Amino acid sequence: MKAVRYHRYGDSDVLEYEEAPRPVPGAGEVLVQVTATSFNPVDATIRAGYLSEVFPVALPHVPGIDLAGTITELGAGVEGRRPGDSVVAFLPMTADGAAAEYVLAPADALATAPTTVAAADAAALPAAGLTAWQALFDVAQLRAGQSILVNGAGGAVGGYAVQLAKQAGAAVTATASARSANRLRDYGIDHIIDHLDYTATPVTAAGRPFDVVLNLVGTTPEETAALVDSVGDGGVLVSATTPPPEQAGRGVRTERLFARSDAGQLAELVRRVDAGQLRIDVADRRSLADLAAVHADADAGQLPGKTVLVA
Repeated sequence: MKAVRYHRYGDSDVLEYEEAPRPVPGAGEVLVQVTATSFNPVDATIRAGYLSEVFPVALPHVPGIDLAGTITELGAGVEGRRPGDSVVAFLPMTADGAAAEYVLAPADALATAPTTVAAADAAALPAAGLTAWQALFDVAQLRAGQSILVNGAGGAVGGYAVQLAKQAGAAVTATASARSANRLRDYGIDHIIDHLDYTATPVTAAGRPFDVVLNLVGTTPEETAALVDSVGDGGVLVSATTPPPEQAGRGVRTERLFARSDAGQLAELVRRVDAGQLRIDVADRRSLADLAAVHADADAGQLPGKTVLVA
């Protein structure tokens, strides 16, 4: 089969589109013919070797933690699934991923794919959607009537976070670039702050202090401090990127988020997509053979948004 692999850590040029052995499912696994995967920033961070101690991978390694595809074979002991099922999954960080024609997936990580979007576009849902869900509800325990600031809402996680927070009955403010503003307004956001200005007075004018602040971009110490200051007494700061301070004072709880696979939560996200309550936004669709170029664009800060790689 064809797969994108890297045999050593490094820049995007270590990614090679090449022949690789077709995997065989073991107990509790299924073999999935990949329709698409998507690019996530953590893919590039792992590829560069920055997370080798946290997420050690065996080389050569196939990236791609998002999966949309069709089951072709079942391993021993797998029940409730059959060949031909269309599925989505957030794959284990350290296992070979979905940047290939076929991939192994734990059966307990699978959710039935949405039926109301293109099969390939469903690959944009698992990792980003679960990150948003877990940040809001598992960690921050967001409730109706609360206020939330989403710092960096223009990305995939931010887009899902805004939609989910609004559905939960929260008042949502976000920092985002101008190119994302119209999409966020379509999601029903209450306030938008230009991402270059969030450390200044507009944050106060938009409703500071907030019950919850969700940070989705890398921040300097000064920017991180400004985010902490934006949290009300007894509130919570959740960061999926820069580690927050352990002791923020004023009863503010700070948490670093590491998203995990959860088939039940993913199934709920799929249900909302099919019910028309959650939109999947895909900025670009590329061939899997272009993955090295996508990584290069991401390293240079030039990706237009969520990018799906079609196998």
